[in-house]
Amino acid sequence: MKAASLLLVFLLLLSACAESTPDAEDTAPAVEPTTLKDAFASAFLVGAALNPRQVSGQDSMGNALVAEQFNSITPENVMKWGLIHPTPDSFAFAAADEFVAFGEAHDMFMVGHTLVWHSQTPGWVFQDENGDPLTRDALLERMQNHIETVVGRYKGRVQGWDVVNEALNEDGTLRETPWLRIIGEDYLVKAFEFAHNADPDAELYYNDYSLENAPKRNGAVRLVTSLQEAGIPVAGIGTQGHFSFTFPTLAQQDSTIEAFAALGVKVMVTELDIAVLPRESLSNTADVSERQAFQARMNPYTAGLPDSVQQALAQRYADLFSVYVKHQDVIDRVTFWGVTDGDSWLNGWPILGRTSYPLLFDRNYQPKPAFHAVMETAP
Repeated sequence: MKAASLLLVFLLLLSACAESTPDAEDTAPAVEPTTLKDAFASAFLVGAALNPRQVSGQDSMGNALVAEQFNSITPENVMKWGLIHPTPDSFAFAAADEFVAFGEAHDMFMVGHTLVWHSQTPGWVFQDENGDPLTRDALLERMQNHIETVVGRYKGRVQGWDVVNEALNEDGTLRETPWLRIIGEDYLVKAFEFAHNADPDAELYYNDYSLENAPKRNGAVRLVTSLQEAGIPVAGIGTQGHFSFTFPTLAQQDSTIEAFAALGVKVMVTELDIAVLPRESLSNTADVSERQAFQARMNPYTAGLPDSVQQALAQRYADLFSVYVKHQDVIDRVTFWGVTDGDSWLNGWPILGRTSYPLLFDRNYQPKPAFHAVMETAP
């Protein structure tokens, strides 16, 4: 009996120890995400704009970085009218085809950029064979042909389109462009109608910069409301996110997201970068036509970004992403306008020949402090 009792006690103790020992999977340390797309997978897509070298595969390191870090891509230029439809009777699809093939190979959400814009659109688009302005009907026909050809080629493959780009002035009124002068205010309705007919399943967006300024934001709200009232299925608004250390304030960013969400549409930050270089103009424009003369004092960081500025950039990105995470229920995508600092348009705008540092990866394809700061905001 004594031996049996001892054996029973031993078995009870063994069972208790087994019950109190955690499973191996419970004690294993949590694996921290190492990529943007994984860190924010539960919140929103994280994208990048690709340039022709990345689209063609010439920039193999850039392509590898995109495939590793991002789950959405936008073409920086290769789908704009001037490149994809350079003459009245010709389309140049090779680069756009490469862009789409890259996105499909990596199972990415693709955004076509952009169908109707006043910039980077050839002058012939608005003229007849004699160089005179087209009639309303003729320009509508030309717009329809362009949209149906481009969107139709990628139907079911490109999931979203920036249909109209930068149609607003800073005060929220419609910008005086050839589209507006020749067709009238309903050119926006027509552009969205043509895009929807070309691919009824594609998401359609309006895209613009400086929407954090109240007058322009209110104009965007009126514009999208008018499209909705016309029965247009507007899926979302893209606020471009060409920001600085001081613009927008976090309160402006927060209120802009809330205003667009109230329309019942998705909100995207579509062209995010943060300018660290000085500018003569204090305006918040991202108009590609703006130009300033080169001066050495406006290009202060040719030897590298000082640590103090590097840390300020990291904090600025962290603050903005904290707002995006707060609104993850309505933010659908955050896209950086470029992959590395060397790719950024801010090296040449609004002043040619500068050395800029606006993104999360440096010229050697390495993550900057800003990358780590952003990762720390992930939900």
